[in-house]
Amino acid sequence: MIERQTFGSEGNMAETAQAIEVRDLHKRFGPLEVLKGVSLSAKQGDVIALIGGSGSGKSTFLRCINMLELPTAGSVTIHGETIELKKDGNGGLMPANRRQVQRIRTKLGMVFQSFNLWQHMTVLQNVIEVPVHVLGQPRDQAIEVAEALLRRVGLYEKRDAYPAFLSGGQQQRAAIARALAIQPLVMLFDEPTSALDPELVGEVLSVIGDLAREKRTMILVTHEMKFARQVASHVVYLHGGVIEEQGPPEQIFGDPQSERLKKFISSIH
Repeated sequence: MIERQTFGSEGNMAETAQAIEVRDLHKRFGPLEVLKGVSLSAKQGDVIALIGGSGSGKSTFLRCINMLELPTAGSVTIHGETIELKKDGNGGLMPANRRQVQRIRTKLGMVFQSFNLWQHMTVLQNVIEVPVHVLGQPRDQAIEVAEALLRRVGLYEKRDAYPAFLSGGQQQRAAIARALAIQPLVMLFDEPTSALDPELVGEVLSVIGDLAREKRTMILVTHEMKFARQVASHVVYLHGGVIEEQGPPEQIFGDPQSERLKKFISSIH
């Protein structure tokens, strides 16, 4: 089990609201144990970058936070509320209260690798869908918020376009606007630039960087090491389903302690 550590942004950590606490998280796919006891806490305003090689458990860990993947063992707490889990009869866990999971998901904005926009909806319709039909916001209010978010990510002029007519970078920026539209307490990014052509990566990272500078709480799975060093308040290196090393970005990238992390850093330069 990895010892829990809490890392805050500026100010007295005791006065900062806790956003996420994950304790001793395990995830098994059949005989393969992908997560082997990962514990992590984040305070409000933290930007945590998860790095590591393919198969290290980064995306699985992120997906377990909002129960897109059900953990085999462990607990997840969002802003003081622990997700209720029970045995599923197959040696794993399942939600004890699905309504609770649905409600907690409305506090988590998730941005995936592959955009996951609804192709039959315009950009604006994508952004207002959950606020209107899940959260019950008045349509006029949701549209006003959505248009402001689309201006923010540079897509206001594309609000009536369908995803098929957008570049990959534009689609990912639309996906970020959609995630922000629910006014989440925490943003989760799962390799948000991995599906993009190199020339489109910068426009998405720029939007994420702006969110980081606003002290928005984020957990970011990324292979963009330079970006992680610039925006993260804390970096976690996963290897083989455990936290191999963690610390502030200047330590992780400037003075890594473990041999595995040293090799990983050198391999990406």
